[in-house]
Amino acid sequence: MNRYPLWKNLMVAFVLLLGLLYALPNLYSQDPVIEITGTHGATVGQSLRADVEDILKKAGVPFKRVELEADRLRVRFDSPGDQLRGQDAIARKLPANYTHALTLSPDLPGWLKAIGGKPMNLGLDLRGGIHVLIDVDMDAAIKKSMELQVSSMRTFLREQRLRYVTVKAEGTTVKVRFRDAATRDKAMEAAAEEFRSMKFTASDDGKAYYFVGHVSEAEQTAIRKQALAQNITTLRNRVNALGVAEPIIQQQGKRRIVVELPGVQDPGKVKDLLSATATLEYRLVAGDPAQAAEAERTGRVPPGTRLYHERNGQPILLKRQLIVTGDQMVSASSGVDRQSGSPAVFVTLDSKGARRMRNVTTDNVGKPMAVVFKEKRTVGRDENGKEIKKWVEEVINVATIREPFGRRFQTTGLSSPAEAHQLALLLKAGALAAPIDIVEERTIGPSLGQDNIDQGFRSVVVGMLLVVGFMALYYKGFGLVADLALLANLVLIVAILSILQATLTLPGIAGIVLTVGMAVDANVLIFERIREEIAVGSTPQASIHAGYEKAFSTIMDANITTLIAAVVLFAIGSGPVRGFAVTLAIGIVTSMFTAIVGTRAVINLIYGGRRIQKLSI
Repeated sequence: MNRYPLWKNLMVAFVLLLGLLYALPNLYSQDPVIEITGTHGATVGQSLRADVEDILKKAGVPFKRVELEADRLRVRFDSPGDQLRGQDAIARKLPANYTHALTLSPDLPGWLKAIGGKPMNLGLDLRGGIHVLIDVDMDAAIKKSMELQVSSMRTFLREQRLRYVTVKAEGTTVKVRFRDAATRDKAMEAAAEEFRSMKFTASDDGKAYYFVGHVSEAEQTAIRKQALAQNITTLRNRVNALGVAEPIIQQQGKRRIVVELPGVQDPGKVKDLLSATATLEYRLVAGDPAQAAEAERTGRVPPGTRLYHERNGQPILLKRQLIVTGDQMVSASSGVDRQSGSPAVFVTLDSKGARRMRNVTTDNVGKPMAVVFKEKRTVGRDENGKEIKKWVEEVINVATIREPFGRRFQTTGLSSPAEAHQLALLLKAGALAAPIDIVEERTIGPSLGQDNIDQGFRSVVVGMLLVVGFMALYYKGFGLVADLALLANLVLIVAILSILQATLTLPGIAGIVLTVGMAVDANVLIFERIREEIAVGSTPQASIHAGYEKAFSTIMDANITTLIAAVVLFAIGSGPVRGFAVTLAIGIVTSMFTAIVGTRAVINLIYGGRRIQKLSI
C-alpha cells in the first residue's frame, strides 16, 4: 500500500528537474547594455564591431564584450556608470545613420541558451524603464478622414460619369459643385446610396449648384475611436517588430495612450521609435525630364503636378493625385528582386487600395509610375538644442507600367537590404492614423527597480519562513515534506513564468506571496484527515491512503473556485491586476501538483510498503 509505480516517480522527478533548469536563468544578473542598430540603409557587421570597440578603448571605457547579432550590435558593461560613459563616447563618434539605445540583458551561458532558457520578464516597476503618455491629435484624424472622403467622392463621381466642377472639404462636410441642377440632383441621389454614413443637402447660389455631405456626430466619434485603436495597434506592432520585449501599450481615456517599455533607459530613442514615420506613395509621372528641369529652374510647376527629386538629385514631375499610400498596405516584407538582385519590398494592399491600383494601372499601361519614399528625419537643432524634424521625400523608383496589377507587387530602388528591412517593418506595423504628441515621460532607473525586487524578494522569503516554521512545528515530519513541496512549488512558478516569458510585476510578487500561504492549505486538509483516521483506530498505512483520497475532492473544489476568480481577474483586469492574476493562476496549478502528487511521492518513498507503528504527524 502507498507505493507509486516507477513511471509516476520518474514523472515527478522529471518535472522538478525541468523546473530547476528553466528557473535557473533567473539567478544570472542583468548586464547594462547598449544596443546599436542601423538606419537609412546602414548595415551592422564586423567593421562596425571593430569601430565600436576602438571607440570605447580610446575613451577608456571598460566593457565586458561586444556581441554581433543578425541586425544589431550589443555592447555589455559591468555597471550602469560604464554604460552611460560608453553611451557618451559612442554618441560622439558613431555615424548619424546608426542609432543606439540603453537596455538590460541577461548574461546566460551557452548551454542554457541552447535549451531555450530565458529569465522571466520583469515589469517596469521591477526592471526600470520608460513610461510615456501619448496624446492623439483627433482633429487631424477627422481632417485626414475628410480628405479620404473627398478623394473617394471624386473617384465615385468619375466612375458614374457625373460631371462636377469642384469637390472640397469644409470642416466635417464635403461640398460638391455642379453647373446644373439636374446633374446635381442625380449625383446627390447616387452619392446617398454609396456614402450611407453621410447626410446630404442641396443648395444653390444662382450661378452654381451644390450638394453638401454632412458627417454625423456618431460617425465622427467612430472615426476618433478608430484612429485611437489603429494608433495603439501601430505602436504595438512597431515596438514588437523592433525588438522591445514585453511592452505595455493601452488606451487611457478617449484620446491618450500609455506606453511602458521595461528595461529601456533612453527616452530620446523611445521618442524616435514611437514617432518614427516612413511610408511609400505611388504616383503617375507627369511630363518629361526637360519639363521637370524647366520647372526646377523657373519655380513654375504645371497645374496638377508636384516637383520631386530622385535619389541622384534629378528633378521629376509627378501628378498630385495619389494612387495608393502606406495606409492601404496590409503587409510588407523585404527580399531581393529576382531579375536585378537588388533589395526590394514586397507589398500587399487592402481591397480598396488593390481596386484603385488595378484601375489606374489598367488605364495607364505603357506610362511611367513613380514610388515616393517619405520619412520624417532630424535635419538639425535649433538654438535651444531641440531637434528640428521635417518630411523628406525622395523618388526611389520610376518604372513603366507593363501590365495591370493590383493586390500584390514589389518595389525596388532601395539602397541596401537593411533599408528594405527597416521600411518593411514600418510598413508592416502600419501608418499612424493621426499624429501623436508625447505629453509626459518618466524614466524609472534600474536602482529603483532593484529596490522593488529586493523588497518583493524579502516578502516572499519572510512569508515562506513563517509558513515553513509553522508546518514543521505543527506537523513534524509530514510538515517538513510539505515544506519541500512548497519550495518545489516556488521553483515551478518561476520556471513557468520564464518558459511563458510572462512579465513579473510587484502585484505578481503579491500573487506569489499569496500562493505561498495558500499552497499548504491542501496539505493541511490532507494531514488533518490523516490525523482523524488515526484517531478512529485506522492503521498508519490506511490513514495515509484515506487522507489523500478523501481530501482530494475538497482540495479540488477549493482550488477550482480560486482559479475561476483568477481567470476572471485576468479577463477583465488590466496592467497590475493581470500580473497578480497570472501568478495566482500558475501558483494554483503548481501547488495542486506539488501538494498532492509531489508530497504523496515523498511520503510513499518514506513509508510505503513498510510495517510502521507511528507517523510523524
